[in-house]
Amino acid sequence: MIRAAHESGKEIFVYASETRPLLQGARLTAFELKTEGIPFKLITDNMAAHLMQRRLIDKVIVGADRITRDGCVFNKIGTYGLAILAKAHGLPFYVAAPVSTIDLNITPDRVIIEERDPNEVLYINNVRIAPEGTKALNPAFDMTPGELVSAIITDKGVAHPPYDLSLLLR
Repeated sequence: MIRAAHESGKEIFVYASETRPLLQGARLTAFELKTEGIPFKLITDNMAAHLMQRRLIDKVIVGADRITRDGCVFNKIGTYGLAILAKAHGLPFYVAAPVSTIDLNITPDRVIIEERDPNEVLYINNVRIAPEGTKALNPAFDMTPGELVSAIITDKGVAHPPYDLSLLLR
């Protein structure tokens, strides 16, 4: 979606979040944006609220690993927080995902959130960053309720609330 906007000549600028603890934003998103020649700056996950408050962000676009029939979005941890921040700042919150991520047969309460190795939080590059004996929690995903999603943009079109009806038409 961002690449298509850039290729069509739209002036865009992306703030790419690093996505801790595995830093996918720094490693993957930044690589893709740089390769495509799309202007961007890398930020830490905790900077988004500050940038929204300063009106440097005008919309939020995230991906999805799974979307339920009611528009609940399961995506990398931190997505729910971005949706809340977007709502608090009056910004649209879009989900860009292929229709293959939409699962019309499951309810949000049946989706299992993967709990990753706590060492991913306790160490960076095999160097311990937390005191010995510290325990860590490391969910890989979170769930964003459909009511926080402005639209779901898919390879087959755009779905709008109420999602249970518009997703069924896909």
